[in-house]
Amino acid sequence: MKHFLSSIVIFSLFILSNPASAEKNNEELTWKAGVASVIITPEQSIWMAGFAHRTSPASGKLHDLWVKALAIEDASGKQAVLLTSDLSGIPKSISDSIRNRIERKFKLSRSQIIFNTSHTHSGPVLVDALWDLYPLNDEQKLKITSYTKTLEIKIESVVRKALASMKPVDISSQNGITRFAVNRRNNIESTINAQTDLKGPSDYAVPVIKLSDKKGKIIALVFGYACHNTVLHGNEWSGDYAGYAQIALEKEHPGTTAMFFQGCGGNQNALPRKTVPLATHYGKELALAVDAVLEGEMKILEPQLSTAYSEVSIELEKAPNKVELLAIASKETGYIKNWALNMIKKADQGNTFISTYPYPVQFWQLGNQSLVALGGEPVIDYAINLKKIFGPNLFVMGYSNDVMAYIPTAEIIREGGYEGHTSQMAFGMPAKWKESIEPTIMKEVIILAKKLRIVIPELK
Repeated sequence: MKHFLSSIVIFSLFILSNPASAEKNNEELTWKAGVASVIITPEQSIWMAGFAHRTSPASGKLHDLWVKALAIEDASGKQAVLLTSDLSGIPKSISDSIRNRIERKFKLSRSQIIFNTSHTHSGPVLVDALWDLYPLNDEQKLKITSYTKTLEIKIESVVRKALASMKPVDISSQNGITRFAVNRRNNIESTINAQTDLKGPSDYAVPVIKLSDKKGKIIALVFGYACHNTVLHGNEWSGDYAGYAQIALEKEHPGTTAMFFQGCGGNQNALPRKTVPLATHYGKELALAVDAVLEGEMKILEPQLSTAYSEVSIELEKAPNKVELLAIASKETGYIKNWALNMIKKADQGNTFISTYPYPVQFWQLGNQSLVALGGEPVIDYAINLKKIFGPNLFVMGYSNDVMAYIPTAEIIREGGYEGHTSQMAFGMPAKWKESIEPTIMKEVIILAKKLRIVIPELK
């Protein structure tokens, strides 16, 4: 017993006489994080993404576009990187190229990288991203190709800077709320000002992750919302309402990097819209929702990180034959007509059409905060239904890692309309999704959660 007590005294004296050792031991039990940003506003006038109605390339900017990187490391040394961006979407070819770069340079696997796009419709067109929607001549295609290559280099650089700047931090999370998102399938935009009630499902949650240094100074705010960044329709670069929200937060909290991620906003619009004052208003409203979270009680996240990633096959219906395509081309206009003509051209060239697509699903666990990242443009029902399984505190991202098409539910596929059917034409898909898409994705999220040993309340 005396020997045991003596050992405790000696150990205590060692710690007291070696503060560096005590500090190092403390650091090993904490998060580390680094953050970096890079401007990605095109220097040349290139075509803007998101809307088919534009008749000319960008003519100026309201504010700069950014890619921002957050690198985190838990107490065991496991790392992950979150990329947020003022882009409409990221096609698989570019996302794969970027994530391959990060894996080669920094030894981070697919599961450790989330690349989220804000879905601003005031950002640049990228290679392989809805090219058929825009009247691109050869000169514009060359400019877009050059811009895309530069973008990849900039993203590698910003990840490098974030990883190199990591220091001990505290991480906390909580949900806020704001209510400017409107279900666009269930409400008529032209009469929205006269409506006294709104119809259809929405998720008004504002998920917030705060990272503070050991002196309590906020170094990064990661926050999200499920709503299209389509308030602005002009020809000037901007991050739309999400861009204005980030600007407002960085002004309110000097030295902080504000990072917006898009949620499952596939069928959600900010209404009314189409003016700069409305975009700035919604941005300030979202920033205020984040500040309300910061002023309240947030849950402290223990420095434990686990990540999982998979690409699950989702099925498409059988592609129409040439006779059916000719019939569509003869009676339709715009992108649907262009889709039918392009399908005929591909068929004549001997191309075969895909019947499945490798859909990215991702799960991160930061302490006791669960975060799901889905590809494509998932409708809000996915966030709502996932929260029914994992609880209301789940954070859900859409538009992550690969934006290949809208991701409707089985019900929306049966209903038809843009999100359920014709949007797949805009993305160049050979057919609409099968109704099995919804249970396939939901099941895969659960599989990843179980892989990480996440407790699922609904499945207890």
